[in-house]
Amino acid sequence: MDLFKLYEPMGGDHFNIFAAGLKTADRVITVSRGYAWELTTSEGGWGLHEIINENNWKFRGIVNGIDTVDWNPELDLHLQSDGYRNYSIETLQAGKPQCKAALQKELGLPVREDVPLIGFIGRLDHQKGVDLIAGAMPWIVGQDLQLVMLGTGRADLEEMLRKFDREHHNKVRAWVGFSVKMAHRITAGADVLLMPSRFEPCGLNQLYAMKYGTVPVVHAVGGLRDTVIPFDPFRERAGSGGRSTGRRPTS
Repeated sequence: MDLFKLYEPMGGDHFNIFAAGLKTADRVITVSRGYAWELTTSEGGWGLHEIINENNWKFRGIVNGIDTVDWNPELDLHLQSDGYRNYSIETLQAGKPQCKAALQKELGLPVREDVPLIGFIGRLDHQKGVDLIAGAMPWIVGQDLQLVMLGTGRADLEEMLRKFDREHHNKVRAWVGFSVKMAHRITAGADVLLMPSRFEPCGLNQLYAMKYGTVPVVHAVGGLRDTVIPFDPFRERAGSGGRSTGRRPTS
C-alpha cells in the first residue's frame, strides 16, 4: 500500500478501495463526460481528485440510457386508464394535452390547458436542489402556473412540500412518497420538468422527459449539461430544454 499510495486520501490509515481501483484499472467509466470532468476538481473529487487527475487519461464518460419499453409514451401502461392515453410523436398534439388534463383532474387542480404545468420528481435532499424551488415559491405562486412535486426523503423537506400544498392548494400539489405510476403520469402530463440538482452524475428524469415531449429545465451540472441542449429561439428546431448555471432561486 505504501508503494501505490492507496491509503485513505482524506486522512487516517484506512485502505481506500476506490483509490485502488482507479490506480489498477485499465479503463475507468463514469456516467457522463461532465461528471468525469467534475471528478477532477477538488469540489467534485471528494479528496480523490489528485489520484483521478493522475489517471485522467483512462477516464471516459458514457451517458446513461433508458428502458425504451418501460418509458415509452406509446406503450406506457400507466397511461391506459383514468383519462390518460398513449401517444406518439405523430399524436403528441392531442395526446399530451389529454394527459395533462387527466393529471390535473386526478390531483384536484383546475383543468386548464392554457396554464403551464411544472413537475418535479426526485429524492427530497439537498443534492436535488429542492430548497431552490422553495426559495422561488413566492415567485411561482405569483404566476399563472401549476406545480406538482413528487418525492420522499428528508422529513423536514417532506413537511415543506405538505406546507406548500396546504398554503397554495389551488396551484401546488405535493405527493409525499413515491409512486411509479404517478412518476410516469407527471412525466407525461407536465409541460416542464424541473431538475435543479446541485450535482447530478448523469440523471434519468431529463431523458424520460424528452422521450415524453416534456421540456426539461435543469441546472447545468454533470450529465444534465451533457444531455440537455439549451433552446435557441433564433434557430429552427434547436435545443431540447433549458439550462441554468446559477444556484439562486431567481436563476
